[in-house]
Amino acid sequence: MWIPASSHGGCAQTSLSRGEGRGGFPGELGIRIPRPLGHGPSRFIPEKETVEVGREDAAMHALFADAFATLGRLDNVTLVMVFHPQYLESFLKTQHYLLQMDGPLPLHYRHYIGIMAAARHQCSYLVNLHVNDFLHVGGDPKWLNGLENAPQKLQNLGELNKMLAHRPWLITKEHIEQLLKTEENSWSLAELIHAVVLLTHYHSLASFTFGCGISPEIDCEGGHTFRPPSVSNYCICDISNGYHGGDEHPGSPSLCEVEALMEKMKQLQECRDEEEASQEEMATRFEREKRESMLVCSSEDEESAPARDVSRHFEDTSYGYKDFSRHGMHVPTFRAQDYSWEDHGYSLVNRLYPDVGQLLDEKFHIAYNLTYNTMAMHKDVDTSMLRRAIWNYIHCMFGIRYDDYDYGEINQLLDRSFKVYIKTVVCTPEKTTKRMYDSFWRQFEHSEKVHVNLLLVEARMQAELLYALRAITRYMT
Repeated sequence: MWIPASSHGGCAQTSLSRGEGRGGFPGELGIRIPRPLGHGPSRFIPEKETVEVGREDAAMHALFADAFATLGRLDNVTLVMVFHPQYLESFLKTQHYLLQMDGPLPLHYRHYIGIMAAARHQCSYLVNLHVNDFLHVGGDPKWLNGLENAPQKLQNLGELNKMLAHRPWLITKEHIEQLLKTEENSWSLAELIHAVVLLTHYHSLASFTFGCGISPEIDCEGGHTFRPPSVSNYCICDISNGYHGGDEHPGSPSLCEVEALMEKMKQLQECRDEEEASQEEMATRFEREKRESMLVCSSEDEESAPARDVSRHFEDTSYGYKDFSRHGMHVPTFRAQDYSWEDHGYSLVNRLYPDVGQLLDEKFHIAYNLTYNTMAMHKDVDTSMLRRAIWNYIHCMFGIRYDDYDYGEINQLLDRSFKVYIKTVVCTPEKTTKRMYDSFWRQFEHSEKVHVNLLLVEARMQAELLYALRAITRYMT
């Protein structure tokens, strides 16, 4: 039985040769052995379709070793992300730098900010991991009783945290000024950049965690049981989590789903070659798509109050995602041409937190350009149009417009069930269900759905960063 290690107060990796086959029964030494509750690293992806530890190739083995050295464990996020090794390598390098390398913020602050960010989406998976890490680097356990027990300096970050997570378009230079000018509890610009990158990193990682149905770690709450396995080998908790054994592709999807999408891509390419819409028409199409994205319902069920153990890490638990157009509130369109990551954000981050701009830039590019030139069972397919539609749709939901993009393409390429999934994972990830995951792209491989999640993570992170960095730039000028 393999138990993921944690140098941070979790279980140790051990091979138990005697008395281990009884699930929760004591072995010969009288030790009760925990059994994982889930089936593999994801509740949405059958275990047999994930990479089996011990059977990975040399390149993946090196990645696993890096992850283990960095995190003190081989976590379930890594075991799902490894579908895309090139991205995972960049992700681990960036996360390692943010959490452990020289930087403006002390180590325990970094983990506490991770807890604050993950808690905004009630992501107990990430909160639990960072509670362990926070204590491991000498953090004060009292801070874990609630944000009000943390230093005032961290409490002051709460407002920026909630706006970044749910309504980043509301961030102004006045918010930045409040953080930088509050007497003895003030932030330096470098510290604030570090904090903003951490907050956006963990907001988007919460999206990945829910979007891919990441299972709890065995040494965390909800990840293990001491009960023996039942005859059918899964229990009622699996059913409530959406696991029903067997194959997960429901119904009998139309066999031509993939071909229909490929045909649309071909037609759009031909239209592009033939005629170009006017700037006025392009602007109209963006506004229409932005309006329509507001009408996509992102939730299957009623809003639920977050569990106390997670919600205590932040205040104002009622503050969540709101569409721009609610209650007649108008948010001006954010023109990427006026403030972009490439021309503005990148250099600002690199100047105040050296190397991080470079690491983020590499990660954005890998996610955006990643392709194997396949779609389901088809090979040699140029998927750039589809990837761009997904990325730009997410930015459109945040009000960000690219002048040179025809937003009419989005409706052609992304059907309603896919839009519901995207909006839920990006805006209210805690409401993502297995049904949503199963209902889009039913003929595609799980690795392709994980690939979609990488696009969602990076597009969301970049959108949040753009709003925060623009406000910081306005404060500085």
